[in-house]
Amino acid sequence: MLNENYSIILAIFAAGAAGFVGAFALMKKTILAGDVMSHVAIPGLGLAILWQINPLIGGALTLFIGALIISQLERKTTISSEAAIGVIFASSVALGALLINSKEDLIDALFGGFSNLSQGEFIFGIASSIFIVAALWLLRNKLIIGLFSEELAMAEKIRTSRLNFLFLLLFSLAILCGLRFLGALLAGALIIVPASAARQLTHSLPWFLACSMFLSVLSMIIGLIISQIYNLELGPTVVVVAAAIFALSLFKRKD
Repeated sequence: MLNENYSIILAIFAAGAAGFVGAFALMKKTILAGDVMSHVAIPGLGLAILWQINPLIGGALTLFIGALIISQLERKTTISSEAAIGVIFASSVALGALLINSKEDLIDALFGGFSNLSQGEFIFGIASSIFIVAALWLLRNKLIIGLFSEELAMAEKIRTSRLNFLFLLLFSLAILCGLRFLGALLAGALIIVPASAARQLTHSLPWFLACSMFLSVLSMIIGLIISQIYNLELGPTVVVVAAAIFALSLFKRKD
C-alpha cells in the first residue's frame, strides 16, 4: 500500500478532472446529473462488498451500465435526459440500500475517506484524470457546437448521440475517480459546485474552464487541511469548502 502523500496527489488530480467535467456539464445544462450519477455507483459498491472485490470495480460497472441505459433511453424514448437520469437514480439508491447491510460499509460507500491506496489504484486514478481532461479538451469544439446548434452539428457531420454518450462516460469516469475520497453521496458535488462558482467569476470559455478546475482543486486542498486538523470526514468537509467558495462568488457582480 502507498502512503498518504500519494492519496493527496490522487485527490488533487481527481478534483481537477471533476472541475473540468463540471464546466462542460454546466454548459450542457446537465450539471445536476453529477449528483444523480454518483448515486448510480452505490449498487456497484454494494456488489463489490458482497463479492469482496475492489469497490472501484463495482462502481465502474454500474456507472457504465447507468450511462449506457441513459443514452439508450434518450435515443429510443421521448423522455428527457433529466427524467432518464431520475429513473436510474431512484432505482440505484433503492438497490444500493438493499445490497449494503453493514452500517460501517454504508458510511464508507457514501462519504469516502482516505483508506489504503494500492499502486494500481493510484496509477489508474492519475491516468484517468489526465485522460478526462485531455479527451474533453479535444472534444470541446464539437461539444460546444452540439450545445448551441443541433443543425450546425448535423452540417458538420457531428454525431451528437455518440458525442453525448462519450460525455456521459467521461462524466462517469470523473465520478469514479472521486469515489474513494468523497464517496458516492458527495462525488457529484465536486462536479456541481466549483463549476457553478466559476461561472459567476468568469466571462470567457478558457477562463471558465481553468477557473472551474482551479476552484475544484482548491476546495480539495483546503478540505484536506481542515479535515486533518480537526479530524473531520474528508468528503463533507471538501463539499462544505466548495459551497463556501460558491457563496463568496455570489458577491461578484456580473458585468
